[in-house]
Amino acid sequence: MEYNIVAKEIAQKVFKDSGLPNIGKASIREIKKLVDNLENASKVKFVRMEMGIPGLPPAQKGVEAQIESLQKGIASLYPDIEGMPILKQEISRFVKNFIDIDVNPKNCIPTVGSMQGAFASFLTCSRVNKEKTTTLFIDPGFNVHKLQNKVLGIPMETFDVYEYRGEKLRDKLESIFKTGKIHSVLYSNPNNPSWVCFTDEELKIIGELATKYDVIIMEDLAYFGMDFRKDYSHPGVAPFQPSVAKYTDNYILLISSSKAFSYAGERIAMMVIGDKLAEREYPDLKRYYSSTKFGYTMIYGTIYPLSSGTSHSAQYALWGILKSVNDGEYNFRDDVIEYGKKAKLMKEAFIANGFEIVYDHDLGDPIADGFYFTYGYPGFGGAELLEEMLYYGISAISLDITGSTRQGIRACTSLIQREEIPVLAERLALFAKDHPLK
Repeated sequence: MEYNIVAKEIAQKVFKDSGLPNIGKASIREIKKLVDNLENASKVKFVRMEMGIPGLPPAQKGVEAQIESLQKGIASLYPDIEGMPILKQEISRFVKNFIDIDVNPKNCIPTVGSMQGAFASFLTCSRVNKEKTTTLFIDPGFNVHKLQNKVLGIPMETFDVYEYRGEKLRDKLESIFKTGKIHSVLYSNPNNPSWVCFTDEELKIIGELATKYDVIIMEDLAYFGMDFRKDYSHPGVAPFQPSVAKYTDNYILLISSSKAFSYAGERIAMMVIGDKLAEREYPDLKRYYSSTKFGYTMIYGTIYPLSSGTSHSAQYALWGILKSVNDGEYNFRDDVIEYGKKAKLMKEAFIANGFEIVYDHDLGDPIADGFYFTYGYPGFGGAELLEEMLYYGISAISLDITGSTRQGIRACTSLIQREEIPVLAERLALFAKDHPLK
């Protein structure tokens, strides 16, 4: 390592002190802590791509509405467990305007971030049918969702979707659903970390099979409208954000405000339960809850004991954002498209220095430029590459922890500023000098 910028002895001491058995397979938060320690010990400012943290200011309409609510004394009042009526109405408007689906406001529930929404959904879905014990993850995906299932003691199955795109997805899903043990499925669209995006045809396959085998689909829309190849940002105007909700009644949408609206710090998100699923009676829910009705159980049986509602002022913030978006006053895409622009420049720097984009195509088309992308380097496994790049002041996470079957790294574009991209390119060039391709 002739050109490394973090001294080997310093890095190895930090690695040893971390207590991590395998640096390259550490979790996102563990990598963050490790890189914090590396920066402190080496005095080298890292190019940081490990955390999916918004790199833009929060939506101003949210800040204004939240401050106004706090000034009026809302902090002293418990929020309604079901969510504020005015917010529920705007969530219903939002999914109509941008997904083109009709959902009763009563089935639109604010949650403490999509993480709470997912946790509550896993817990409730795992209890609807005592014969169905298992969650299916269409991977790669956000590794903390699997941690939630592990904590809850829910069995899991997974598969990497990259080899099962298009009509191939039908046979793969049906082979798993036929076992009769799957109660719910979770995937993200756009996908974290690969950034592949399901087409309407694929979502139709998922929806049809969910109905056929009575499986609940949890659609993680953390990166809502951020497939920048199309413009999904105009209320009530096609094209609309693709969603499984078009093709089955058995759906729960988890819509984050963290990325699309840069409102991550207040932990506020939307859970949207399909009207028919919300009204569905599941007798086996009586084993744990007072009601057999899915929607009522979700709110009063699961969300209530988890947090007794969602931050009152944060609900006002989300109401302010959604109202401005629904009214056509604020186009969130105009802000977040910056991630796509940075991704393009960053990928060019990687490719110029011998790196490869791991998930490079989306059903034959080049992968979109967005919040994440994936890369690898010939001769390196993902975990090995992650650790090696730390010596060059570059941090990210390994695909090993995402359920991917491919070797490589997930990079997040959010925290890197435009002026840091030349720094990234310089460090990639140093890495390439120390690891010349044969």
